[in-house]
Amino acid sequence: MCLAVFAWKSHPLYPFLLLFNRDEFYNRATTPLGWWGDGLILGGRDGEAGGTWLGCSRDGRLAFLTNVRETLPLPQLKSRGDLPVRFFKSRKSPEEFGEELMEEADQFNGFNLIVADLNSMSMVYITNRPGHEHDAGGLYFAQVAPGIHVLSNAKLDSPWPKAQRLRRGFEGVLGNFFEAKISLKEMTKMLMNDTTKDESELPGIHPPEFEYLLSAIFVEAHTPWGRYGTRSTSAVLLTAGGAVSFYETYLENDAWKDHTINYSIQSAP
Repeated sequence: MCLAVFAWKSHPLYPFLLLFNRDEFYNRATTPLGWWGDGLILGGRDGEAGGTWLGCSRDGRLAFLTNVRETLPLPQLKSRGDLPVRFFKSRKSPEEFGEELMEEADQFNGFNLIVADLNSMSMVYITNRPGHEHDAGGLYFAQVAPGIHVLSNAKLDSPWPKAQRLRRGFEGVLGNFFEAKISLKEMTKMLMNDTTKDESELPGIHPPEFEYLLSAIFVEAHTPWGRYGTRSTSAVLLTAGGAVSFYETYLENDAWKDHTINYSIQSAP
């Protein structure tokens, strides 16, 4: 289902900072963080549909995605993970990309998509579930305001218990790094490994016992379809000078591994 918290244009040293948990079935083929074959896209890759949940590009484009929690997603629809890839390969601004998707809203299961141009410092939130999470009601997109935001499996900044818990923790930890160098590995350990669960104020979309398991920031669940949960945690940091650090810790063969890739944004031609 995935969960993200991010600071946008609200820190004196770091214009953008993102922490992201990817929740998925353990048996779904996945390639960990790395530069894709053409050297344009940096991110993990879904081995089944070929898309990504989080990535960025050398020319300063960034995108990340969460699914909207729904009772019966339709398997015949287009893969949502292809949306970030399309943005990376396009020459459109975030706003223009949102407009492009207007006619395709009903061709995907529910999604929340953040697309950004880190050169122009423009960021847009896009969703095809602008009303109630269960309703397919066209497409909505809007500029993301400066500040701290949480993206779960409902609309941006929906006050789900785990989203509120993550926001409070992020605000506290970020305050400790207000004028200091941020350790992405330390931050992810402090905030994204939380297995605290909630028994009330849950969305009520899935059976209560599954909703209870999904209420943790770090998800661990056994389902009739296989083991499901948080398979990777990522962090992306942008400095005021245009340097990007992309950290990922991921589960591979029941062992956690991690690595960081650093690069500098190149201005678009």
